Amino acid sequence: MPRKRGNNEGSVFRLSSGRWCGQVSHEGHRQSKSFITQRECIDWVRQSRNQIGDGMSYASTQITLGEYLDGWLTVKKAERRYATWVHYDWLARGYIIPVLGNIKLKDLRAIHIQELYTNLLKSGTGIPTLRKIHAVLNSALNKAVKQDVIMGNPVKKVDPPEKPQKEMVILSETQISQLLVTAKNHRLEALFHLAISTGMRESELLGLQWKDLDWIKQIVKVERQLERPHGDGIHFIPPKTKKGRRSIKLGSKSIEVLRDHYDHQQMERITARDAWKEYDLIFSTRVGTPIHQRDLMRRFTLLLQEAGLPHFPFHALRHTAASLLLNYNIPLIVVSGRLGHARASITSDVYGHLIHDMQDEAAQLIDGLITPTAVMLVDPVLVK
Repeated sequence: MPRKRGNNEGSVFRLSSGRWCGQVSHEGHRQSKSFITQRECIDWVRQSRNQIGDGMSYASTQITLGEYLDGWLTVKKAERRYATWVHYDWLARGYIIPVLGNIKLKDLRAIHIQELYTNLLKSGTGIPTLRKIHAVLNSALNKAVKQDVIMGNPVKKVDPPEKPQKEMVILSETQISQLLVTAKNHRLEALFHLAISTGMRESELLGLQWKDLDWIKQIVKVERQLERPHGDGIHFIPPKTKKGRRSIKLGSKSIEVLRDHYDHQQMERITARDAWKEYDLIFSTRVGTPIHQRDLMRRFTLLLQEAGLPHFPFHALRHTAASLLLNYNIPLIVVSGRLGHARASITSDVYGHLIHDMQDEAAQLIDGLITPTAVMLVDPVLVK
């Protein structure tokens, strides 16, 4: 009669089907799993025994990836801003859980994750989305390792698809003039003007309120962003970093454009009457509500067509603002502050190639500063 296996003991045997079966006893429960090869079976038994030896409970060995992600997302909802959590939830429930959710967390392997990525690519999922899926899964399983739910993170053995290199679109000074001349008297002229003169993000512009503007000091404060996470209502959230909450100095022309915009908005308020919804927004719909990003992009596309310019993303205006400042020798630290980057090194990484374009000018300037010039030396005796 075979001896009853004690806790943390395991066995390997061959089934009549030809497959190999591994069994491990743990806290009065027997765990079994079959494999094609004996080597795979032995490795599974060894790993299971190691996990038990390291203190892993029976309950933790039974949890599936889907169950674990459910709990992880619940915690993240309290830790992260709402829009970020919605994005995590969308990625986990839309891509990860339907395919890998039933696999026990302790049995999840790099090959499972690699197959997920491969199949998603074949089905047309974009590389940016795949990289976000990779980041979410990696973050969740890193937490599982810290909680001793698993011994290692299999995501670390899988490389995400390479991030495609996007060409940065920057408008020339001629194109900027074309755009702003065409935008003259446009309902959102001031928004396009500020996008280029300040380099603010689209979400920051749409979140600006009149109380953020100091007419006398000519300063606008970035205090919030407008977000609509996957169409889930309107959310005003603070900037992601401390440096994101910033004050930006405006030029006299920007103030003039904003005064015209304010007067026009007051007329719209009178026309709307009871339909007006007060959000105190600088840039709003004709009834005071926040402008939808899709609507802004539609208006921007039409403006580009009218100006005879090629189509480019709204974010190109931010790149253009940075380019103008750097090309006119505004210090990197000042540019970084206006853009709201957490560190000047980020500005350097993103726009460093623009700084390199100034190398010829810098070389000529330094040569002029250090090249000795002929100086007439006066004999002190003759002076006397």
